[in-house]
Amino acid sequence: MSLLVVGSIAFDAVKTPFGERERMLGGSAVHFSLAASFFSGVRVLGPVGDDFGDEEYAVLHERGVNTEDVERAGGDTFFWRGHYDYDLNTAQTDETRLGVFGDFEPKLSDASRAAEMVFLGNIQPDLQREVREQCGDARLVALDSMNLWIETARDALVAAIAGVEVVLMNDAEIRMLTEEPNRVRSARAIMGMGPRVVISKQGEYGAALYAGDEFFALPAYPLETVNDPTGAGDSFAGGFLGYLASQGEGAGEDEGSLRRAMTYGSVMASFCVEEFGTERVRRLTREQIDERFADFQRMTALDAVPAG
Repeated sequence: MSLLVVGSIAFDAVKTPFGERERMLGGSAVHFSLAASFFSGVRVLGPVGDDFGDEEYAVLHERGVNTEDVERAGGDTFFWRGHYDYDLNTAQTDETRLGVFGDFEPKLSDASRAAEMVFLGNIQPDLQREVREQCGDARLVALDSMNLWIETARDALVAAIAGVEVVLMNDAEIRMLTEEPNRVRSARAIMGMGPRVVISKQGEYGAALYAGDEFFALPAYPLETVNDPTGAGDSFAGGFLGYLASQGEGAGEDEGSLRRAMTYGSVMASFCVEEFGTERVRRLTREQIDERFADFQRMTALDAVPAG
């Protein structure tokens, strides 16, 4: 099943208590597409500037990511500088330079318009809605967002949410958007806007899935080393949708496939955070992914109480 991601392509400068990088490849479309590429072919659409060169393209191409729709414009690629304290759940933004991302207007090729599955990364909600309308034949569209758009473009975000099947947002953002402090009620409020599946990302505490009356939750994978959580949420989304795209028609319509997709999403997020930027994912193998999936199966299995 064809898979398209529309989002940011960026250079990130990140400092955590465990190290720092001054300039590394990042952005929602990058982290998503690299994670999804282990399961499915994926096309990426986003803007880059004159400073985005062969070395950066190579990171995507070595994983087979299709970059034909990457839009090159005069200027600099989007740049974000941030840091984390020991609470790695919260990123502190120190500097943002939009560069060519500030004038981004997605231009979809015929192949992108024909995508059967689409991930709308964290971009302005009106742009998300425009892309969704251009991908009229897509069977499953997922959307991510952030507190900035909730604060500055809430109505546009609600309109974008109404046109998708899956919403992936962090727990605090879901509560902020719905003004519901209770997790279950806030997820149901999102589903009331149109989507049939809501995934609440909870950082080091894992993730929870709500679909109709169904509920499923996973803890985060227990890691001894976490260096940089940047891109974990988009890696989760890439694993989630990449797996569903690999399953063909009907994927995501039953509880079993959603649970497996959630688990693969959690697996991909766990690898992302072990090192900085794309460093760990570039050395990753499918065998390692499946081994960690099996670990999740063992971690979450529960035997019945013995009779007698």
